Amino acid sequence: METSTQNQKKLTVAIAGASGYIGRWFIHHFHEKYNLIGLSRKEVKYNPNPNVEWRQVELYSISSTTEALRGVDVAIYLIHSMNSSTRLNQGSFEDTDLLLADNFSRAASLTGVQQIVYLGGLLPDEDESQLSRHLKSRLEVERTLGSRKAKLTALRASIIVGPGGSSFDMIKNLVKNLPVLMCPKWTESLTQPISLRDTLTIMDVCIGNSKAYDRPIEIGGNDILPYREMLEKTAEAMGKPRLVFSVPVFSLGLSKFWVGLFGEGPPQLVYPLVESLRHTLVVSEDKKFDLLEIDYLDFVSSVKIALNSEEEPQLPEFIQNPGVRNTVRSIQRMENINKHTATWVANRYNIWLPTFFSFLIKGKSKETGEINFHLLWGKKPMLQLTMIPDRSDQDRQLFYISGGWLVKRFDYGWLEFRGVLDGKYIISAIHEFVPRLPWFVYVNTQARIHLWVMNRFKKYLNTKGVD
Repeated sequence: METSTQNQKKLTVAIAGASGYIGRWFIHHFHEKYNLIGLSRKEVKYNPNPNVEWRQVELYSISSTTEALRGVDVAIYLIHSMNSSTRLNQGSFEDTDLLLADNFSRAASLTGVQQIVYLGGLLPDEDESQLSRHLKSRLEVERTLGSRKAKLTALRASIIVGPGGSSFDMIKNLVKNLPVLMCPKWTESLTQPISLRDTLTIMDVCIGNSKAYDRPIEIGGNDILPYREMLEKTAEAMGKPRLVFSVPVFSLGLSKFWVGLFGEGPPQLVYPLVESLRHTLVVSEDKKFDLLEIDYLDFVSSVKIALNSEEEPQLPEFIQNPGVRNTVRSIQRMENINKHTATWVANRYNIWLPTFFSFLIKGKSKETGEINFHLLWGKKPMLQLTMIPDRSDQDRQLFYISGGWLVKRFDYGWLEFRGVLDGKYIISAIHEFVPRLPWFVYVNTQARIHLWVMNRFKKYLNTKGVD
């Protein structure tokens, strides 16, 4: 594939996370250059820009993601710690992001997507074991997206300064809300922010550019400065005199509370971010962007644009679908030290569960592919699973939740076991499960029991070699 500036045929570019900060600005600037497809969980009611196609997708589903990526040349992946679409989500942001990235990589490979452009996090020059949870997760996502046929361009950035950016908005809100900023020690850590304008330019240069394939590219402006100085310069640009000083003692928990409260950010964004701020996050010489000479905006100019911009990208009007109220998603990662296949793990789980609960549960398998779990004295199954062979393989085993008196909805919902990161981990996940028990009873009984059982199965799994 040639670079997009040389290719006469417009590339078809799909954006996962199209309605987010970077996605909507990319669409705003490049809707005439590319055939753009915005991917959204919600159905579009009104699209103000006919040059942009919008496709509804459930990124937790491989089949839905595959349909959404059909006919796509390049896919931009902007998914970070996705908010849950269910009432109860049992699983960490790391495990959720890993599963979503694996779905996307599989779907891109199935549909012949030639390149994935991923905007992730700038990594410090430290041993991988020392990284914060947030940065480890970004690296896992990067590796997962690049693990199959599509060529990966991994762009790594720290704070992207522009109108509507969540990281910069937290800085702005801290300055707005606090006349005195008593800063924790991590605000002395160095970082290398980059403007939204320059980020979008770099993304554009990388799309369809073979020189950007299969390599991490670190991006940052010319200014390297501590977070404390960023607060000071932002206060000056906002015309708000602020007393900013550092204190040697400031716990991580207090930092999260402080930034979350006065930075007005949601906990799922603030907490992982604050954990990462102890690192020095600057561009390394051997990985810096080198495909185009850029006259980078300095930090203060970027801040002024972010504060004063009157441009506003237009998004479609989406249909607000309340869906089924009491849905559950549960995602657990299990170390796979014995390199079991997903097929082996799924079969072993179906044997192990009734054995572990032999005083209470019996399991029955049918030739049709159904697996029923009964109470010892019960004739009707409490849970029925149906194996889906045409969507399963050695790396992934898929079962529909097709019946049982513990289940309220049978038309949608599935259980899966899959290997990720070249079999390093097995992920067990239940999606869109709707319990029949009253919600309060379910949350305090069945949901807790499920987590306890999966933790026991994790321990069991790593005591067993392959039979």
